[in-house]
Amino acid sequence: MRKKIVDNIPTNLTMKKTDDSDIFSKYFELLNQQKFVPENLDYSILEKHKPLLQQLATIGNSGVSVFDLYKKEYVFYSPNFSRVLGYGSAKMDKEHTFYNSKVHQDDAFGLTKNAITLLKLFYQFSWDEKANYKLINEFRMENADGKYIRVIEQHQILEFDIHGNLWLALSTTDISPNQSMNEGLKSQLLNFRTGKIIPFKAEERSGKEEPGIALTNREKQILQLVKDGLLSKEISDKLAISVHTVNTHRQRFLEKLGANNSMEAVVFASRLGLL
Repeated sequence: MRKKIVDNIPTNLTMKKTDDSDIFSKYFELLNQQKFVPENLDYSILEKHKPLLQQLATIGNSGVSVFDLYKKEYVFYSPNFSRVLGYGSAKMDKEHTFYNSKVHQDDAFGLTKNAITLLKLFYQFSWDEKANYKLINEFRMENADGKYIRVIEQHQILEFDIHGNLWLALSTTDISPNQSMNEGLKSQLLNFRTGKIIPFKAEERSGKEEPGIALTNREKQILQLVKDGLLSKEISDKLAISVHTVNTHRQRFLEKLGANNSMEAVVFASRLGLL
């Protein structure tokens, strides 16, 4: 019998069963916006991937998994997750929910918020754009000694269905070289074709849903004025700040959004709901 869907959300999209049910419901609602045609899903493609995925896990000593966004369950994960976190038993290899349960509760909340942002963004992207991005999360997990360690998970699309839906998602998990427990979740979206990185801000348990891109209020304000067609000098006069300050903010939101110019930043921010 298939496990309950709530127990099968991938690590970067999951959260512990707490009072944060609203944010989980929002994620699940977005996940269900994709409309699959089951007879068009060719699972022989997955079978062809499995030997290479196992090889990737062995060579890199990484935990490797594939999540099926149609079935909403794992369809592959390498049998070395227990070794990644130091667990000696096979329990972790047989039940992936055990792995998910070890994610620090606050980080799990932020991971779910990031997943919502990512789905909103990807639903606006073209087929080619979706294939260019990798989500990189660094967060805390409990190891076999009952202590928290930092791990890095990288997520990208492995396969689309013939209609362009996000179908199979690939994840790799490694121990992070950064083992500072003073930091919580750190996330960034990498365009591995261009090398541009978009940082996500850390989310608080405020109940207020905001996109995960770390723009300041002033950067959003200036970006909105750019969208309205104002030039730097006009923005300077309107906000009573120097042109240099305006241009500094413009440069910062370009970097944060991974945009080449202001118009591209406006498009990207609009897709994320920042404007």
